[in-house]
Amino acid sequence: MLIKLKSQAKKLVLAVTLGLGLTSTAFAVELTMYYPVAVGGSLTKIVDGLVGDFMKENPNIKVNAIYAGNYNDARIKALAALKSGKPAQTSVMFSIDMYELIEQGAIVAFDDVVKTADEKKWLKSFYPALMENGITQEKTWGIPFQRSTIVMYYNKDAFRAAGLDPEAPPATWDEMVSIGKKLTKKSGGNVNQWGAMIPSTGYPYWMFGALSMQNGQTLMNGDGNKTHFDAPATVEALQFWKDLGNKYGVMPSGTIEWGTLRQNFLEGKTAMMWHSTGNLTTVKKKAKFDFGVAMLPAKKRRGTPTGGGNFYIFKKSSPEERSASLKLIRFLTQPERTAEWSMKTGYLGTRADAYATPKLMEYVKDFPPAAVARDQLEFATAELSTYQTGRVRKLLDDAIQSALVGSKSPADALSAAQKQADRLLKRYR
Repeated sequence: MLIKLKSQAKKLVLAVTLGLGLTSTAFAVELTMYYPVAVGGSLTKIVDGLVGDFMKENPNIKVNAIYAGNYNDARIKALAALKSGKPAQTSVMFSIDMYELIEQGAIVAFDDVVKTADEKKWLKSFYPALMENGITQEKTWGIPFQRSTIVMYYNKDAFRAAGLDPEAPPATWDEMVSIGKKLTKKSGGNVNQWGAMIPSTGYPYWMFGALSMQNGQTLMNGDGNKTHFDAPATVEALQFWKDLGNKYGVMPSGTIEWGTLRQNFLEGKTAMMWHSTGNLTTVKKKAKFDFGVAMLPAKKRRGTPTGGGNFYIFKKSSPEERSASLKLIRFLTQPERTAEWSMKTGYLGTRADAYATPKLMEYVKDFPPAAVARDQLEFATAELSTYQTGRVRKLLDDAIQSALVGSKSPADALSAAQKQADRLLKRYR
């Protein structure tokens, strides 16, 4: 009985100590957070620094921030942890994972975690275009963090060498072809510099979402249960992508690797590249030439899908852990922290007030390309996200690649993908 009373007394002292914020060797709450990196670079150090700052301000919360690989790796590891008995409490995962996570009962809506008026106001502080991949069933399931749009990086020195205006990147598909031809350099039957490159491995569906939207067509509906892969405008978009290599000769035919494209651009192997704004800071640091960043060109309109990762809170967490996770996520998405994240990585500032902070205002003034992805949000749409997201996305990725390498026509490839997607999504309608 005496031992039991001593044990209870120790717990009471610890609780009081933590409640008063006094120094202790224990933590009131310990969190595990997985996060991905899709564009390489030193992002892990930046995340570790931000999490370290949080723990200094919140000494009773320990956060184990674990780099989990790319987005697919992060989803697999986080879901495996839920089943292992040692689940994470929060994670940054693909914004497009939302429907799958809801279907598996893996996450809770932020609406069910926030309590105060200030917390509820915070839920509405992010750019609406970024929230399209975070809201469904009239609830918020994901909070934007490392978010992006696709932008066009271009080599201004290459433009000058070709007699082109370095301040006038292509604004339309036709201009992309005509300018791309002038930028393509050949020698002895070999191409030393391509006019443009659009990656078709890694995240081909993402690039295709831009092309299809530029032709006036979204890839899916807003309920996650219907795709538009075989719509005429979608087929036309894939045909144009293929024609850039096979017909117009401004980029390599076949597939182009996501992982090596940035290096190809930095080495001058392509004068223009479509890639994530998450590459911006690395390109800024490593480019040995004058470069620019532009919105993607238009056909019927401008367009790009948003991309990147959202914060989620897992259902297998205690009320205390959920509260601590919310505190962490709010800390990392404060205007000042968001501004710091954007400047250090190139990812979007996910809320307008981040761009009103003195540091980011000065940064954008000195480095205007930092505002391109933000300004492009006016033309942005949700990234491809449906129920059975992984399977549906693979159908489209495979269709795109089969068309680009010539094993199927764009129309046949997309028709087959649509039929299979219909079978997968029929039960969700």
